[in-house]
Amino acid sequence: AADSVPAGTFPSFMAEGTLLCRRGEYGKALACFNNALKLRAGDKHCLVARSKCYLKLGDTENSLKDAEASLQNDKTFSKGLYQKAEILYTMGDFEFALVFYHRGYRLRPELQKFRLGIEKSQEAIVNCIGSPSSVKLENKEDLRFISRQAESKKANQKLQVKLTKDQKGTRKREPVRNPKTERQLLGELYADKAYLEKLLKDEDLMQSSTKQGIKVADLVLSGISYLDTRSEFWQQQKPIYARVRERKLRQQRWMRDKKQKPAEVGRYVVKSMEDIDMLLTGDCPEESCKKAERVLKTIQGWSDDEVSNKNELIGNLHSCIGNAQLEMGQMEAALQSHKMDLEFARQNDLPDAVSRALDNIGRVYARIGKFQQAIDTWEEKIPMAKSSLEKTWLFHEIGQCYLELNKAEAAQNYGQKSLQSADEEGDVEWQLHATVLVAQAQVKLKDYRSAILNFEKALEKAKLIHNEDAQKAIISALDDVSKSFIEELRGRREETTVYSLKEDGFSAGSAEDDNLEKRREGEESERSTEHRGGEKQKAAAAGNREDHRGTRQEGGEDRGEEDTESKGEERRGGRQKKK
Repeated sequence: AADSVPAGTFPSFMAEGTLLCRRGEYGKALACFNNALKLRAGDKHCLVARSKCYLKLGDTENSLKDAEASLQNDKTFSKGLYQKAEILYTMGDFEFALVFYHRGYRLRPELQKFRLGIEKSQEAIVNCIGSPSSVKLENKEDLRFISRQAESKKANQKLQVKLTKDQKGTRKREPVRNPKTERQLLGELYADKAYLEKLLKDEDLMQSSTKQGIKVADLVLSGISYLDTRSEFWQQQKPIYARVRERKLRQQRWMRDKKQKPAEVGRYVVKSMEDIDMLLTGDCPEESCKKAERVLKTIQGWSDDEVSNKNELIGNLHSCIGNAQLEMGQMEAALQSHKMDLEFARQNDLPDAVSRALDNIGRVYARIGKFQQAIDTWEEKIPMAKSSLEKTWLFHEIGQCYLELNKAEAAQNYGQKSLQSADEEGDVEWQLHATVLVAQAQVKLKDYRSAILNFEKALEKAKLIHNEDAQKAIISALDDVSKSFIEELRGRREETTVYSLKEDGFSAGSAEDDNLEKRREGEESERSTEHRGGEKQKAAAAGNREDHRGTRQEGGEDRGEEDTESKGEERRGGRQKKK
């Protein structure tokens, strides 16, 4: 869906869009800026960047809308003012463009681009309507203000009437332009116009039509008309006399530079370095690079007597060229320029220049994703850092590289070092950055409790310096970490519950086993008791039987004796009777 949130971050979309824009891939850059604005709607820097893309693609309407939107909340936003002025100038509305160039120049007089905009707008206006001396105003008592638009409309109506009267039924003849002037204005397109004019002479071809039914003559005439319109616009934008004047001024400067005295050389060098730096900070890296290359070529042609610190200057210019190339997205060229700076610094034993070159080389490595090389380069620079603020930045960047390499523990250590240096310096903004780095590393280490505490500290710092963007980002990060922390706590609780259940099951099982064992032992003891009791009963029964037998025998014997005695008595009684 078009309204869906894109996968990525605002800074990554901005960086990618800027790089694509510098490469001339404006369609792809436009898509990146659209995604960035979905993540952070109304961001004025992103709106200006998208406006530039629209302008390059020829969509002046949307370009102007974005430029005006960037100024909606901040009327003094210099980049928005400059972009709006550029769009109006491109549309041919030179007067309004001049207004916005002047507004920007009043706010930022140090930016050369506003001054150049004023000059080119004034030249274009003069070329269109003439110089102010040609305009005469009569001072009358009832003189009233008449708008420029109404005045021009009235003049056009008069001109049309005049042309109709003077040229009934005749074609309007174009003014004959000098071929040399036209060639200068059209450049490579001059050959195309000459070819189209040659085709006009072929009557048979002009009478023919294309498959779509369009006459070839109409196509050729429309092409010539377009080239005429372009040449007129380019003449207004930069008239021929202005180009000739610039070329003469360049030649004069070149001749003057060749004959400079030592004091003039020093002033020239200082002024040139200031211009190079101003162009770079003013978002004109291409101009800055060209200027630095010209100055480098000039200084290389001077002798050591003319410039005492020639090698130092050459190294410094290589550094400036490298910084401009980095801004233009030319990473390999930037790396080579900074390595040249490092080589000159080491050859001439310039420790400050060595530190500067290592700093820049590390930045290039980090920008192209070679984080380990960036770490190695910056760690070499650590002993050369002179201030706590420099150490703060250095430790922070090394920590960020370790974080990108998923070495969270090292990132946390460098984040803490950065925070310590920031505390020594008393810089609240760097304290904020360092605290966020430590918190990010702790999230990677899954130390969510500490991460939450550090994000809360960072949020306080962001509120202290009124950084709303940082506050939003930190609050979002806090939400994510809190969710992770809650999930971790739930996981631990579940593990604890399962473990407790296992423990309870094990205890219950052990008790059952003990009861079972006791039951078994009881049963076995009962069995053994019964067995022993049975044996005793058997023995007792056997004894009883023996006793019974003995008793019976004894009784038998007694009965036998009694029978014998009775029988004996009976015999004796019988004898007595016989007697």
